[in-house]
Amino acid sequence: MKVILREDLAGIGQAGETVEVKDGYGRNYLFPRKLAIPATKGNLRSIDEVKRQKELRDRKRRREAEKIKERIEKLSLNKEVKVGEEDKLYGSVTTGDIAELLATEGVTVDKRSIELESPIKALGVYTVPIKIEKDVTANLKLWVVKET
Repeated sequence: MKVILREDLAGIGQAGETVEVKDGYGRNYLFPRKLAIPATKGNLRSIDEVKRQKELRDRKRRREAEKIKERIEKLSLNKEVKVGEEDKLYGSVTTGDIAELLATEGVTVDKRSIELESPIKALGVYTVPIKIEKDVTANLKLWVVKET
């Protein structure tokens, strides 16, 4: 079955493309969720409209991501942690902890979008990359300090 995608779908294609999918997948998944429309002659003529709408949504999403990026990069967060001998941390600072710190500042970010190579296990200043959109990444300044 040939369909015209209305949204980007990983492994299938980009919005506005005409792709071949299995009949059941199209009828039972793509059409009810309005992710695709049948590739009829009339719909093929309306591909330009679908592409234009996607472009508008992408521009709007990117503008919002840029605003969030600016807010994050203005922040400098402190994470107070318990330390033992020789300033070793009890536990570590994880992406979940960073997401909670951002939430207290009014910035909602999914912890999976925080690109921390490994949990932070030492005191110091860290630059933490946060992926907001596929091509928008903010850098957060995080201070890991001793709890007083």
